[in-house]
Amino acid sequence: MSSRSELARCGRVTVEFEIEEAREARDRKARSISGSALIYLRGPKFLIYVSGALSMWGDRMWHFAISVFLIELYGHNLLLTAVFGLVVAGSVLLLGALIGDWVDRNPRNKVAHASLFIQNISVTMCSIVLMLVFSNKQWIERVWDGWLTVVCYTVVIILADVANLASTALTIAIQRDWIVVITGYNRGHLAGMNATMRRIDQVTNILAPLAVGQVMTLASNVVGCGFILGWNLVSLIVEFIFLSRVYRIVPALSLKPTAEESQDPSLEEKTAKKQGAPPVPGGSELPEGSCEGSRERGAAALPLCLQRLRGLIGTCRDGWRAYYRQPVFLTGMGLAFLYTTVLGFDCITTGYAYTQGISGSLLSLLMGVSAIAGLMGTVIFTKLRRLYGLVTTGVISSCLHLGCLMLCVVSVFAPGSPLDLSLLGPSTGANSSATGGPSGPRPKHTYPLQGSSNQPLLPDRSSIHWTNNTVLLENVPSGTAPESYTSIILLFLGVITARIGLWSFDLTVTQLLQESICESERGVVNGVQSSMNYLMDLLHFVMVISAPQPQHFGVLVLVSVLFITTGHTMYFVYARKARRRHAPDT
Repeated sequence: MSSRSELARCGRVTVEFEIEEAREARDRKARSISGSALIYLRGPKFLIYVSGALSMWGDRMWHFAISVFLIELYGHNLLLTAVFGLVVAGSVLLLGALIGDWVDRNPRNKVAHASLFIQNISVTMCSIVLMLVFSNKQWIERVWDGWLTVVCYTVVIILADVANLASTALTIAIQRDWIVVITGYNRGHLAGMNATMRRIDQVTNILAPLAVGQVMTLASNVVGCGFILGWNLVSLIVEFIFLSRVYRIVPALSLKPTAEESQDPSLEEKTAKKQGAPPVPGGSELPEGSCEGSRERGAAALPLCLQRLRGLIGTCRDGWRAYYRQPVFLTGMGLAFLYTTVLGFDCITTGYAYTQGISGSLLSLLMGVSAIAGLMGTVIFTKLRRLYGLVTTGVISSCLHLGCLMLCVVSVFAPGSPLDLSLLGPSTGANSSATGGPSGPRPKHTYPLQGSSNQPLLPDRSSIHWTNNTVLLENVPSGTAPESYTSIILLFLGVITARIGLWSFDLTVTQLLQESICESERGVVNGVQSSMNYLMDLLHFVMVISAPQPQHFGVLVLVSVLFITTGHTMYFVYARKARRRHAPDT
């Protein structure tokens, strides 16, 4: 009896001991998990994600709000918005190489902090000016016979353009340079960070305009300006602290080679050296000839202002040369060609959908679905890159993108399409428009633009409604029900599904540029890439100006697919050369 009781007591002690060990193991595991989570939250990747999310959120809010504010300031006319878009695109087109060269020549922390400060302060000052204009609009219109209003317009556009230039510099510095260094030149980690940053961008692209739009709808434009002002001030402080901490905990960020140091190969060359393969030719050094001294003496004889202008022109020329001699030149050009398209959720496509009887609420829903498709593209990119490699991932993404866009081509000729090529002829006039011309009556679901072509300088203020990326004037009638929804359904089905291949291809080209460009030229080459993107984007607006009516949209779709096909063809040529270059000698 006593032995049984002793065994029972021993059993209880053993069970209690085992339970205590299990409890301690769970505690250790929980501490390790919490410790790992704490390390990640304090790590550079998370800090970059948070900083990028704040910056992207502010950019998306501002880009949406400034378009609405400019339309609100100028009444029913889109002149200010068009001027702003032209100024922004033209400034990046002309100054892209200079911005990239400035990023290359200065320490990383100074570039990031200066870009961040200029961007947020410019938006803050612009918001203050807009608040003053909206609050005292009638008084400002009476000063100097209305010229004070023109001055305010000019100040707003200049400040917004400066903010955009600073945002371009910050994007080049963080997303094209810092991320490569933070990942330790590891291709897998680099692909993961690129995909995560793109997912953050897709989410903010939907939520940020919605948030500021609700503030402007429920309150007023002045409150909306104040909301953006407060956000930028808070975001400036948080981003400054986070980027400073990342710079401190990643020592490699403080080591930045100059353009003269040839010991800094690209990521692809470093990988090739590790594998014992011959390095990929990334560029050639500028020859040093005897003519250098004579050139310098000739330049010194010029006035100081002309010397600086000549230096700026030389920097732009050298930047474009550096861009052209990159081994991934064709991939960058291919990506730029994808910007000449109306097949996206911008103001043009959504405006066309509105004329075809699609409501604003449905457009917002379609934009949400499009964002989900974009997120799927980032997931597919990481999996394809892991299975087939980066170059093959781009080929697969290109084929997927082009295949989905074939639905848009079919939509041009599907039932319900308003395509009318007779409107492009020179004989189209007011009489033919009224009577229907030789092609018969116009489709009932389209409408002509209202209002006089002579818009006064200071038109009356009008209320507007806005969806996520398009502004709908109150006096413009909504599109009536078309004869068939087949065309518009095929169009948006192709646009939405094509986002999967589009964003996967975009991430592929982005990483190819990150891997192949040497560290001392990342800024200037990516600056030229931004210029090319804006140049091709300008061409797509020229297309729309040349064929502005809804009946022309089918032609714009076909031209867009042609440009996109050309861009992907450039990538196919690069992929073929890359495979031949890396193929084993037989």
